[in-house]
Amino acid sequence: MATINDLVLVHVDNRPGFFARIEDISPDVKPGWWQVSLLVLTVPLQVYTWILDDSQVDGAPFTMGGTPMMIEKVVAPPVRTRPQGHPSAEEPKPAATETQPSASASQKVVFLSEHKKKG
Repeated sequence: MATINDLVLVHVDNRPGFFARIEDISPDVKPGWWQVSLLVLTVPLQVYTWILDDSQVDGAPFTMGGTPMMIEKVVAPPVRTRPQGHPSAEEPKPAATETQPSASASQKVVFLSEHKKKG
């Protein structure tokens, strides 16, 4: 079941519609139903509060005003890390041209993922 702070993809009319983050899930007055607050990741940001039952929060299809809807929890892909010194970790250098200066010895590729581990 999707829960607070989960990223979800909301399908509208059987097509991917928008991404949102679940901000809050609180019980509705009707047993088995929830008030789900979604931070819709659009410009500008918007907050929707929908009343959904357990199965709908868990990904079961439902309708709103006759339009088919579905919430799908998004799982981020694993972060790929490259071992230091691995040949694929070094980017190929572009060929020097008249409009592009040759790469100097002081320039190097810095991978943010490796830098983040040190700090």
